[in-house]
Amino acid sequence: MVWLKFTLCLAIILFSGTKLSRYGDAISEKTGLGGIWIGLILIAAITSMPELVTGVSAAALVESPDLAVGTLFGSNMLNLFVIALLDVLSHPTPVLTRASPGHIASAGLMILLVAIAAGAIAAGGRISGLALGWLGVPAIIILIVYLVGVRGIFHLEKRRRLVALPVGPLRYEEISRRATYIKFALAAVAIIGAGIWLSFIGDEIAQVTGWGPTFAGSMFLAITTSLPEIVVAVAAVRLGAIDMAVAGLLGSNIFNMTIIAPVDLAYSRGSILSVVSSEHIITALVVIAMGALVIAGLRLRTRRMTFGVMSWYAPALIGLYIFGAYALFISLRL
Repeated sequence: MVWLKFTLCLAIILFSGTKLSRYGDAISEKTGLGGIWIGLILIAAITSMPELVTGVSAAALVESPDLAVGTLFGSNMLNLFVIALLDVLSHPTPVLTRASPGHIASAGLMILLVAIAAGAIAAGGRISGLALGWLGVPAIIILIVYLVGVRGIFHLEKRRRLVALPVGPLRYEEISRRATYIKFALAAVAIIGAGIWLSFIGDEIAQVTGWGPTFAGSMFLAITTSLPEIVVAVAAVRLGAIDMAVAGLLGSNIFNMTIIAPVDLAYSRGSILSVVSSEHIITALVVIAMGALVIAGLRLRTRRMTFGVMSWYAPALIGLYIFGAYALFISLRL
């Protein structure tokens, strides 16, 4: 029965995710905000709702901090793995070559936030007393850095768009603004609802299989809660909205780190990053390495596919993801 629910939920996400990409691209065209800003804020917030619900419920109801934090780090690792998939779909030009260099700032902010969280985990009990009420100081720092970083990215993108104004024919001229906003909102509600339902289905499957909370959170639940991001990103690339696809994935990773704050509030036993397993540092370091590869791909801007169907960074991203999953699995067996 649980697999039937999973299939139905997946079908809803596939349909609504495709519509969300299309009308998100239309909003980008009609408002002039650009695909980076739409993906980084709107798409990222919408597709990250399953991680928020899963994290808060794992901390408050199940009282499993490892499951909550593992879902966030694992989702980040998977989202960067998806960039390798987008690279294959982007043939013959590498996806990060087609994307704007403006994503470098987003990738840098993601790495910084993950590093702060990893540092707090490494400090462990030494920071357990650093809290304002139930909210740990590391979570507060992450929120502040997020707000400052996003504000900076907004101004950078605004200046970039003033220099390089979009050219080419309008693709969504026949759709009114009102219709675009309504259809985008309906698709957003559908994908949020299905994504939240999926997070509970994923938790049910993890319980049935008997996997441990750290591995289940970092791998299986991360895959299920990241399905909205994957569907939206693939649909955006097929529409030619490369910037929105890449920004949606990086923005989701950034947003996932801010989710640590509400998860920390939901966990009433102190700062959540001070009590989780140190194995999460493995996932965090892999995410940082994958983020560095994305920055390198954006800076080098290789014109051709190095390996015929994918560029040089795609197999590296795939290899790091496999290494992270394997290292996490092995560490839990020791």
